[in-house]
Amino acid sequence: MSALKDIDQQRTFARRAAMLVGGQILLGGALLWRMFDLQVRNAEKYAVLSEENRINTHILIPPRGRILDRFGVPIAINQEDYRVLIVPEQVRNLAQILSRVASVVEITDEDRARISRNRRRRRRFQPLVLKTGLTWEQVAKLEINAPDLAGLRIERGLSRNYPYDAVAHVLGYVGPVTDRDKRPGRDPMFDLPEFRIGKAGLERTYDQLLRGSSGTKVVEINASGRVQRELRRKPGTAGADVTSTLDIGLQAYLAGRIAKEKAAAAVVVDILTGDVLAMASTPGYEPNAFVQGISPKTWRSLRTNPLGPLTNKAISGTYAPGSTFKMLVALAGLDSGLIKPHTGFVCPGHFSLGSARFHCWRRGGHGVVSLHNGIKQSCDVYFYNVAHRIGIQRIHDMAVRLGLGARTGIDLPRENTGLIPTAAWKKKYVRDRWYPGETVVAGIGQGYVLTTPLQLAVMSARLATGKAVTPRMVRKEDAGLPDFSSMGINPRHLAAVQKAMSGVTNEPGGTAFWTRIVEKQFAMAGKTGTSQVRRITRAERARGVIRNKDLPWERRDHALFVAFAPVDNPRYAVSVIVEHGGSGSRAAAPVAKDILLTAQKRRSATVGPTGPAGGSGTKTGGKGERRG
Repeated sequence: MSALKDIDQQRTFARRAAMLVGGQILLGGALLWRMFDLQVRNAEKYAVLSEENRINTHILIPPRGRILDRFGVPIAINQEDYRVLIVPEQVRNLAQILSRVASVVEITDEDRARISRNRRRRRRFQPLVLKTGLTWEQVAKLEINAPDLAGLRIERGLSRNYPYDAVAHVLGYVGPVTDRDKRPGRDPMFDLPEFRIGKAGLERTYDQLLRGSSGTKVVEINASGRVQRELRRKPGTAGADVTSTLDIGLQAYLAGRIAKEKAAAAVVVDILTGDVLAMASTPGYEPNAFVQGISPKTWRSLRTNPLGPLTNKAISGTYAPGSTFKMLVALAGLDSGLIKPHTGFVCPGHFSLGSARFHCWRRGGHGVVSLHNGIKQSCDVYFYNVAHRIGIQRIHDMAVRLGLGARTGIDLPRENTGLIPTAAWKKKYVRDRWYPGETVVAGIGQGYVLTTPLQLAVMSARLATGKAVTPRMVRKEDAGLPDFSSMGINPRHLAAVQKAMSGVTNEPGGTAFWTRIVEKQFAMAGKTGTSQVRRITRAERARGVIRNKDLPWERRDHALFVAFAPVDNPRYAVSVIVEHGGSGSRAAAPVAKDILLTAQKRRSATVGPTGPAGGSGTKTGGKGERRG
């Protein structure tokens, strides 16, 4: 019995030993198979994955192209700076890291809000910019503490810089990429926190050209993700330089001249080429503040400012042109054959149409007025009669030929079209018929008529040449002199209007005679304009003349002036608007005179490109007319 029991135990032990050995053999085989799979079958695959854990590829942002003025003076550049970044996935306590960094570099509440906002929007492996513009001393202190600040890194890069505030509205600015800027198929540079794109002005229009293409660098990292060494680098392609049409000396002068006004805009165009030599709008803003991203508070203050510092009024602001519109009404009348240069109308100080009465700016009237004196003295009644005789459609057609009522095609974003109304337009958009009185009002550039300062400068250039001058902001290399097409206006009609414009500034009795350029070789031909922003009531007229200076600023008339110079051989056209300036002859004409004189003297004296020429011109004196 005992022997049988021993035999059973031996058999059980043998079975168990066999199962154990078999299990060991199976496990060993599985392990060998896995080792074979990893080291032989998929060796190449896992070698690549291993290498990726050790090696990282970084995208390199190329230098952004510069923007130059017409003489090659840099007006938008790149400057070297140092910045501190952090990689969120490598940080356990971001607040603690920020506190350590703040002991060396100022981290404001706005910075903290920006960092927190970007942390939520970006992936954890994407670095966040904590602060830019570090000094070398700050960089040194942070580098010393770097071993204790996991995920922190210092980078040297380039940031955009604008040396001249005077070109803010033309150049625009660059800023960080936002969610609105991200689209499918975008450049991978858009994911980099330090990457900047054009947001306004030429920076936006030519962003693709200025941006260039990215490069790459391959670096070796350790287990904590810190860069050990750079293995190889493939540089990107730097952005191309863009040469603008601006003359920075004239631009600085123009911007400084209108900066004396509360709100104004001015444009100078080279008549022969269409080059915009200077364009400014006031008030302005500091473009360098946008490069790293401004705070929401600052952005709101700029957006809500009633004077519109972010708006380039030269292309986006729309204004009733007032009497600067009268030359094209005269041309429309001559072109129709319904009036001649010698056709006269009596101005008793008002024009009656049915029961309505339309007043001239001179209460006592101008007497019998023909085309020359109608423009020279800016007689409203003369143009009421002409407009009533020819109708709104002819006025519209001539305005379009002279560049009004449509975008000029300038290579700047957010250009406004303005408005030159017709009966069909009113029926479509206002859902009402056109009334004869509206034609009368349009004849002096009021009512529905709206233009931009750039359009008025283009109109002046076309009046001076008879050609369809088209403005541009960037010079085309080896393009030659543009061959602008003729507008098809009778040269005799054009000459009559040009002579009348010369009378405005160069003949006694002209509305801007006191603002004339006395040097004959620089003499200008122009037209004053004063556009109402409110309706003058019958009771106000009964009380007599209402002086603009006695009204609140926002209720005063806009002041305008357009001109070309020199009279004998036109080269420059200018338009100026001073918001609520009161009178074109008093507020806008002196500004235009100074700008045109400076432009001509710079050219004739071959003044260097880095500064404005001479003074602002001859002193003005005497009493001007109220109305333009």
